[in-house]
Amino acid sequence: MTLPPEDFDPFHDLLDVLDLDAVAGEADVFEGRSQPQPHGRVFGGQVVAQSIVAAGRTVADLDGAPRLLHSLHGYFLRPGDPDTCTRYEVERLRDGHSFSARRVHAIQHGRPIISMIFSFQTHDDGLEHQAMMPAVPDPETLRSDDDELATLGNPVSEYMARTRAIDIRHCQGHLYGRPRRITASEQSVWLRAKGELPDDPLIHSAVLAYASDYNLLEGALRRHGVAWGDRRIRAASLDHSMWFHRPFRADEWLLYTQASPSAQGGRALGMGHVFREDGVLVATVAQEGMMRLKQS
Repeated sequence: MTLPPEDFDPFHDLLDVLDLDAVAGEADVFEGRSQPQPHGRVFGGQVVAQSIVAAGRTVADLDGAPRLLHSLHGYFLRPGDPDTCTRYEVERLRDGHSFSARRVHAIQHGRPIISMIFSFQTHDDGLEHQAMMPAVPDPETLRSDDDELATLGNPVSEYMARTRAIDIRHCQGHLYGRPRRITASEQSVWLRAKGELPDDPLIHSAVLAYASDYNLLEGALRRHGVAWGDRRIRAASLDHSMWFHRPFRADEWLLYTQASPSAQGGRALGMGHVFREDGVLVATVAQEGMMRLKQS
């Protein structure tokens, strides 16, 4: 595993990854590169984020009021190859009076690695209520996961500490090296991008979706007293869903509260809410993943 050069900037690398290229001569088709990963597979959150950008570009050209992303649902079908360019093929399913639907297939080697559907909506008024943000420590009082990873002394953790574009801070302690004494299926993390993002709601949605895939399944590990350092773990994301409720910036602190209501059949379910620092609920996330413990 080769570490990036000292002047590597993970934040600007993420912005570059999200800047997809339109394929000449093909309508609604885009291409993008991948970020290298220590496990040799494309990070699922990256493919979700790039799919958001591809779908959003086909909505931006519509006349009338802006249509913002309000929900997405996708299935991870195959591991992605980080050394291969990914092709994003967008299908315009419907453009109604206030909603637009898009389907995106991310293609490598002629086969889909993820299939997603998105819905965009113009602004509308209606009933208003939200879940309440729990009381947690302020992010400034917590150590960054980058600092924690750097102390573990192994190549994978050092690589992660050097290449993450998102500042993540665990409220109940991280699970990278060892399990925690208190076993619970809930946890909270603060997160934000490590630089100032452009004033484009689509990019902020893409970056939050990218970050939401980092640790949503950790509630299942925490519940069973297991950490990522356990060599028996075999984990992979199977699907991912998000609902965007209210405006936010992904370069400002967001609290990501997470819980695992069930684990069974070699799968674990994670549910999450994302709050602004002022307590406003901005998104809800759900993901099921393969979660197996290989018997030694």
